Amino acid sequence: MKIGILISGRGSNMVAIVDAVNSGEIADAEVAVVISDKTDAAGLDKARDRGVETVVVERRGRPREEHDAEIISELQKRSVELVCLAGYMRLLSPSFVQAFPNKIINIHPSLLPAFPGLDAQRQAFDAGVKVTGCTVHFVDELLDHGEVILQQPVAVHEGDTVETLSARILEEEHRLYVAAVKMMASKFPSS
Repeated sequence: MKIGILISGRGSNMVAIVDAVNSGEIADAEVAVVISDKTDAAGLDKARDRGVETVVVERRGRPREEHDAEIISELQKRSVELVCLAGYMRLLSPSFVQAFPNKIINIHPSLLPAFPGLDAQRQAFDAGVKVTGCTVHFVDELLDHGEVILQQPVAVHEGDTVETLSARILEEEHRLYVAAVKMMASKFPSS
């Protein structure tokens, strides 16, 4: 299964997936490309250090459809079969979602449908919940909305800050995302 990973920042979930593929934990898979919408995304160097091809497709003030069309083209050139959003901070256009039906997954730092959108950890913290977590889900046209694949609860501890809570959630994200990609790869018809 050829995987394409989209990032906008540090790429820690991308690193978890690439390392799991390279170690054989995710079998019968290859990370074909890491694409970022930002030239200065720290994750680009991490991907290159791991021998993964990287591409930058900047927004340059273009309409979303036009920007997404260029990313779709880069993914299709490499025969990508699963698209993983790993800290990709842009909502995908309907044409992007339709180009890869049920083949785009995302990780989100809450137990969806609770706390969608930005700053989910802060939303959970501010709401005073005792448990939050992370979710891997299929991507559809709506924000943080598609069908849930896996979830992992994370307790909010007495004395937590948004930062300590976020760090614990991120640790779980790395494990959960790898487990979800592994599941997807095992269901994928081998060529």
